[in-house]
Amino acid sequence: MTVLQGHGVSQGAAHGPLYFFRRSASPQEAAHGGCDPEEEGKRLACARDAAAQELLELAGTAEAAAGKSGAALFEAHAMLLEDEDAVATADALIAQGHSAEYAVAQAAKTVSALLSNTGSPELLARAADVQDVADRLQRLLSGAREALLSFPHPVILCAEDLSPSETIRLDKRRILAIATRGGSASSHTAILARTLGIPAVCGLGGALDESLHGREAVLSGDTGQLILDPDQAAMRILEESLARRASHQAKYRSMIGLDDRTLDGRPLPICCNIASPEDVSAVLHNDGRGIGLFRSEFLYLASQDYPQEDVQFHAYRQVAAAMDGKRVVIRTLDIGADKQIDYFHLHPEENPALGMRAVRLCLAQPQMFNTQLRALYRASAYGNLAILLPMITSVWELQACRQACRRAMEELAEQGIPFNPDTQLGVTIETPAAVMMAPELAREADFFSVGTNDLTQYTLACDRQCAGLEPYFNPRHPAVLRQLKLAADAAHQAGIPIGICGELAADPDLLPTFLALGIDELSVAPSSVLPLRAALREINTADCDLRLLAE
Repeated sequence: MTVLQGHGVSQGAAHGPLYFFRRSASPQEAAHGGCDPEEEGKRLACARDAAAQELLELAGTAEAAAGKSGAALFEAHAMLLEDEDAVATADALIAQGHSAEYAVAQAAKTVSALLSNTGSPELLARAADVQDVADRLQRLLSGAREALLSFPHPVILCAEDLSPSETIRLDKRRILAIATRGGSASSHTAILARTLGIPAVCGLGGALDESLHGREAVLSGDTGQLILDPDQAAMRILEESLARRASHQAKYRSMIGLDDRTLDGRPLPICCNIASPEDVSAVLHNDGRGIGLFRSEFLYLASQDYPQEDVQFHAYRQVAAAMDGKRVVIRTLDIGADKQIDYFHLHPEENPALGMRAVRLCLAQPQMFNTQLRALYRASAYGNLAILLPMITSVWELQACRQACRRAMEELAEQGIPFNPDTQLGVTIETPAAVMMAPELAREADFFSVGTNDLTQYTLACDRQCAGLEPYFNPRHPAVLRQLKLAADAAHQAGIPIGICGELAADPDLLPTFLALGIDELSVAPSSVLPLRAALREINTADCDLRLLAE
């Protein structure tokens, strides 16, 4: 038995085989000439079959999230695998002794050039699709499969860390727990684990080696331990931990249907953070009061190209309708920094956390922004929807976004498409600049939502994704809490509500501080709702103070 020590980032325990996520390398065009045509033909045929299966799976995932329209792109890519011109060109090159990789690359270039030279926007878009399909074939020919991560049985998923674009493709139903070499409590892997309510440990370091693939292990998110080849004593400890967790869960389930109130009746609604329409079931299962943060960028991360208006509209409408009148706050695209998407073709930045991201990117690409805003306002006709703007640091940015919203509404009105013109527009407070400008921003916004993950990062000059800096990344730092007070005071003076949607909101020890600050709403991972409600109902506001701000 071997014990690896890391940092627990999502509570609970699990037992099962280790499964290592292997990130595929970027496909490279192979050398050509002198190859066996029969062998290369077989390799290409196998790659086509594998690509077709991948696209079928992606289409199913997209349809579950956004309906038939969401699956259309993947279905179109599957059809391109059988494109007569591309197939004929590749087969001819293989017959001349070239490798399958070279044949695919040259066939894609030939077909893409023909389509691009037509000058037709529709065919130009199809040229990009041809290249996407070629990239998929190249990757499969290299022996790497896309990170769909569909597992034959439940596993403890192991990785260096997982990017947002990788987490969106996980087969979450078969993940018992997550273990990573790097990462931190505020990494997207940790956030995913807490959203799913599964145990997770990060910071295990190089001892979490791929040679351990398939080994039986016990993971404890409470102690931060990964126990390899557990003995009977370790299994008894696991069973006791699971029994305690089941007892706690029974207590928490008794909170369903109760109000989010303190002992003396002070309300503090507890809502949920989600990343996809699929997460709504967890919100309902855990009796969330609403959705305080829908991270819309995961619709983009799950797509091979900019998601069309109808795809987004169906996803937003599905969530709004499922919540049946409960408030749904959807954050506009927050891409950049640690969330990168290839088809955006963003220029490399030395410090992307301070670069072209979030609302800056939206204002720089007004057509893309308009597509999302139109989809959001269309969905507003089907539920209680609000729009949240990320990374606002100046009043002019908020005013520019207001103007973009007006243009979207004017277009919809001219087309006779229904929407709610009173849809609220909120601002995410996640930089010191936004805190200092909070009085002015509060006069222009309908509500504030504090993103404590980035607020902590920018306040403490501490990269939230760097495991080595975790001792310095302290969301409870007095400098962060004092900024919460400044933002809350500004919001209340302007007569607008303020909530917290960052990971700090789930800390039960901070409930007295939140109540003393006058925070109006918390938004947390669905699995945190009931434990937080139980803690809230044991607090008397007379005992709440701001002493943590002075430490």
